[in-house]
Amino acid sequence: MPQHRTHAVTAAAALLCLAAIATAPSSAAAPPTRPAGQPGTPAPSRFVPGPCPKTPEPIEALSTARCGVLEVPENRSRPGGRTIKLAVAVIAAAHPATPAQDPLVFMAGGPGGDTFDDIPFLVESGLNKDRELIVMAQRGNLHDRPNLACPEIDRFNEQAVGLGYDAEQAEQLMLKAVKECRDRLTADGVDLGAYNTTENAADFADLRSALKIPRWNVYGYSYGSDLALTYLRLHPEGVRAVALDSVTPPQSATLPWGWRSAAEGIDNIFDACAAQPACKSRYPDLGRTLTEQVRKLEAQPLTLNVPPPGGGKPVKTVLDGGALLNLIVAFTPRPKDLPAALDELGRGNPERFAQARAAGSVQPVGEFAHGLTNSVACSEWAPGYSEADVLQAGRKAFPGWPDTVLAQVPQLPFQYPVCRVWNVPDRAAVQRVATVSSVPALLISGTFDVKTGASWARDVARDLSRSTAVQIPGIGHWVVPQSPCAQHVLASFLASPTAPDTACVDGLEPGPFTIVPK
Repeated sequence: MPQHRTHAVTAAAALLCLAAIATAPSSAAAPPTRPAGQPGTPAPSRFVPGPCPKTPEPIEALSTARCGVLEVPENRSRPGGRTIKLAVAVIAAAHPATPAQDPLVFMAGGPGGDTFDDIPFLVESGLNKDRELIVMAQRGNLHDRPNLACPEIDRFNEQAVGLGYDAEQAEQLMLKAVKECRDRLTADGVDLGAYNTTENAADFADLRSALKIPRWNVYGYSYGSDLALTYLRLHPEGVRAVALDSVTPPQSATLPWGWRSAAEGIDNIFDACAAQPACKSRYPDLGRTLTEQVRKLEAQPLTLNVPPPGGGKPVKTVLDGGALLNLIVAFTPRPKDLPAALDELGRGNPERFAQARAAGSVQPVGEFAHGLTNSVACSEWAPGYSEADVLQAGRKAFPGWPDTVLAQVPQLPFQYPVCRVWNVPDRAAVQRVATVSSVPALLISGTFDVKTGASWARDVARDLSRSTAVQIPGIGHWVVPQSPCAQHVLASFLASPTAPDTACVDGLEPGPFTIVPK
């Protein structure tokens, strides 16, 4: 599902690097692989050393990283087709005296977010403490060629804060932006149907072979966990251990699924408030408050002039029921502040939510690969279900809410009309498959996750015979960077995959919620 930096309406210095990538003996390398069952013999993939990407903000770890590009077939089922280039960085172990021989490869969330701007979070979480950390931008991302960015959609998102979340004008403008992006990418020769999880997984298999790595560990979060499970199912060779954070099960990842995850996360936040006497006393019925505010704002949206959080001229901002729900799913405000924000809203002060909505008026244009998001969502998550199914799932998750709110999947508004424009092949049958494996696995979930509900990890763990699943109370989406305990559990898992130390989880409780005066 769309990753942590994506705005609610969406589906979030040059450094010279060493040219050579350290390799294991060539005899350990496996031949390049391709998705099972697809015809043809694509050209072999290869790694080409080169400079590190020029990131929008300087990333210290890239100053000493070893970088290059992985050249792979765009579509492995079409021999003789064109080749694409994927940006790669290998970040050295922080303690180089005794590094582990099996590196860790990272699979980012999204799909479509810039993988390289996750590097600071990974390094701060200790993921390269005693082993190399390998980061590759998934096909179509920023720093790749081609880059499936859609500036047209970014510019729409800037406008959208001044429109109703589900307004007809918003839909028309969004579909116009989607069509313009699709037309531009296809005119450039991009095969949009080749940007899917099967090809993504094959890219990582080819990366291991090209770097001549006998064994490595895999860590993926959100959509990256979907990708990691697909990779483990299709390319299990050379995988020592797999860590999944904010688990997205391939067999369950559909558009209606988003409603159940949202309801689970919100219920857990409200239950945690009720378990803290000060929070329960101050905010006694948050579920009712949220329902009242969604109904009220959907019936009578607020139109405000609000400066973005970073400053600047006030912008027209519309806050309706759909916008309110999607701001919560986007963790704006943060879960610990959500009860206070809802109470303030009910008392006539919408400032927290309005500022969060206004933040969308400032977009990093051209950095998010909306093209990859739409290719995955339209080929893997949408098929087999309809707008009516989404609405039914919404009604079940939030009984009594307005249908106009429940008709739009959280964070992916108008996705079915978008998919009719995007027009990529249905891949549901080949993607919605459970991964059954005996490779050691760690599944980490946050109880406050409103994007990928914590309970879904249990379904995945049942098919992974040597798995350990932990829930970190009070943490939302992408757990490891937010939780020292989760960082310890992951480190112990990588050191000993069949016996991770999970003792720190026992007794953990959510932190205190923000209490504002009446």
